[in-house]
Amino acid sequence: MPKYIPYDYNQNAMVVINYLDQLQPGTFEHAIHYLIDNKLDLSIFHCKYQNEDNGRPAYDPAVLLKIILFAYSKGITSSREIQWCCETNIVFKALSCDTVPHFTTIAAFVSGSSVQIAQLFEQVLLVCHQQGLLGNELFAIDGCKMPSNAAKEWSGTFKELSAKRDKLKRQIRYHLEQHKKLDAQANADDERKARHQQSIETLNKAHDKIEHFLKTASPRMGQGKRRKEVKSNITDNESAKMTTSKGTIQGYNGVAAVDKKHQIIVDAQAFGEGQEHHTLVPVLEKIKQRYKRMGISEDIFAGNTIVTADTGFANEANNSYLYQQKINGYVPDNQFRKRDPKFSEQKQKYGKRHQDKAVGQKVVIPASAFEFDPIAMTCVCPSGLLLSSRGIRPEPDGQQRALFTGKLLQCRGCDLKEQCMVNPESANHRKGSGRQVSFLLRANAPPNYTDWMKQRVDSEAGKQIYSHRMSVVEPVFGNICTNKGLKRFSLRGKTKVQGQWQLFCMVHNLEKVSRYGKVG
Repeated sequence: MPKYIPYDYNQNAMVVINYLDQLQPGTFEHAIHYLIDNKLDLSIFHCKYQNEDNGRPAYDPAVLLKIILFAYSKGITSSREIQWCCETNIVFKALSCDTVPHFTTIAAFVSGSSVQIAQLFEQVLLVCHQQGLLGNELFAIDGCKMPSNAAKEWSGTFKELSAKRDKLKRQIRYHLEQHKKLDAQANADDERKARHQQSIETLNKAHDKIEHFLKTASPRMGQGKRRKEVKSNITDNESAKMTTSKGTIQGYNGVAAVDKKHQIIVDAQAFGEGQEHHTLVPVLEKIKQRYKRMGISEDIFAGNTIVTADTGFANEANNSYLYQQKINGYVPDNQFRKRDPKFSEQKQKYGKRHQDKAVGQKVVIPASAFEFDPIAMTCVCPSGLLLSSRGIRPEPDGQQRALFTGKLLQCRGCDLKEQCMVNPESANHRKGSGRQVSFLLRANAPPNYTDWMKQRVDSEAGKQIYSHRMSVVEPVFGNICTNKGLKRFSLRGKTKVQGQWQLFCMVHNLEKVSRYGKVG
């Protein structure tokens, strides 16, 4: 057996190193070290400190930023883990110059610097512009819905939360009665008494939490076509319930606008609503203001810069905004693929398994089979019966819609009930309803901007332009959510969550500078 030099990995050693030598050119750690020290203005953080005359010295924001950005690039968001990395990892030691900020210092810096992070995001974007990484030819906008640091079980309308509070009261009374009965017994089980006491304390905390929220907060109103109350959340009322491909979550929608040339993120905002259509205008306005503030363009969209967004951003109001502001936008409706002959066989080739066997919504007699008289404002059903008018409702695009419903007694005995109603049993209940139909009143209607957008998207040029959207914005979300490991927001409140979202987007942009720009 030949002789080898013995070795043991489980040992400690005193090694003399130079921290600057650990930050090798070409690496991401060198890029953030160089850019923070030489290109970014960190005086924006000075207002957070008031220890010129008294108090202990604070950690330099440059050091905190370096270790936080590097940690986020590795998918590390826990402040405790960042502190541990500063104690054990040589790269973190080099970036922090062998200082070990306490995890509370790191957490407070991230959650309390949202305003400064937004300004820093803009500075990094200006560096990208100065190094020629922005094309300003096409911006692709999309959102990424992620859970927040709040449980959806604590969500509900004020009526639902009041009912939950009353239910907790009943449970508390029950446990109090059981506790009193056990007290009256001479040989009572102490373990059962302890369980009831623990239940009372837990239920009291939950009751007081809901009670305090109902007294101090106001009902949260949605931003849909008809404003109505949506579910509030006791833990983080700025977050919202959202439907995703992985189910319903309580979270935020991280919206990003991405430049086509090098996939640089030009705007990053977090919204606590599941619907995306109302986020388009704030994003475009922010981009316009940012480019003017950075001195790149007085009006970036006046230069024919293309804006693309997916179907979640499409509605009449957004199309009207794009038309009125003369923005070269392409935002298709959710039926644009059905109008394209290229996708006529898409379902047969790539549809879901067993889609032919799937049971969809019941097919009923369409509204077109009803006789509607817009002059007399009457509607007659296929059975020849006159429906009751429910008035006229204005639509968001300025048009009006006439509403009609069948009388219960008429629909209950109608021979076409099974073919006419989705739920025929509704007509048999005194609190049910008959068949409901509606008709658009197109006379003297204002210009329809949705039709204008359909023509743009359905044109050959529109199809070619919109085909770039997915390849521009989706890889960005793949990098942030998969490579960087952002699966959920760990902070609460829209301002703090937006700061964390912008930090991750800043890491993405810094990687682009490190790879395609000039560093050092």
